[in-house]
Amino acid sequence: MTPIKVLLADDQALLRSAFRVLVDSEPDMHVVGEAADGAEAVALARSTRADVVLMDIRMPGTDGLTATRTISGDPDLAGVRIVMLTTFEVDEYVVQALRAGASGFLGKGAEPEELLNAIRVAAAGEALLSPVATKGLIATFLAQDDSTDGGPDAARYSERLAALTGREREVLVLVAGGHSNDQIAERLVVSPLTVKTHVNRAMAKLGARDRAQLVVIAYESGLVRPRVE
Repeated sequence: MTPIKVLLADDQALLRSAFRVLVDSEPDMHVVGEAADGAEAVALARSTRADVVLMDIRMPGTDGLTATRTISGDPDLAGVRIVMLTTFEVDEYVVQALRAGASGFLGKGAEPEELLNAIRVAAAGEALLSPVATKGLIATFLAQDDSTDGGPDAARYSERLAALTGREREVLVLVAGGHSNDQIAERLVVSPLTVKTHVNRAMAKLGARDRAQLVVIAYESGLVRPRVE
């Protein structure tokens, strides 16, 4: 199996060094570059063809959000997955990052195993979204605009949503609720492989890069209504 190519983007050299040691200690991944700002991260993403970028949100110069938007908008970098690094899980910038194309986010205080798992999850095309983020943070911030009440985003997705089968819509709602494939499979009494097939088809029909984008689309389109508990 080809090792996962990881790019580190953070303005703190000490933190990058710690991440490098951790990542390079694993047989299934290795660091292919380090960037101190967003512009350098974009350049290295193109030159190294990294699989996963660990991207700090706040960096001097070009920040992580701008860099994420640039990478996600480049067709040549369609295979690059971005995991945002943030100090606080409840952060408005996190939602902006997901909208910009990030696959998810991770707190800087995460345990080493959580970081390594995040890299593997992102590389596999899955969404790195905790239940707290999915059910609270995303709903809260998406509720601040009019997209869930028939606004421009809802109109933009209406035709694509109409192309989904009933089961695909059902699966999409559960994905947006923060459920894993295994949990959805148990709930719908089908196999995880069947769920994965429905998720992949929904992604293709909605033009979503990965599972994280499905969650954002589900809220922005109005398919799932924000509910803050």
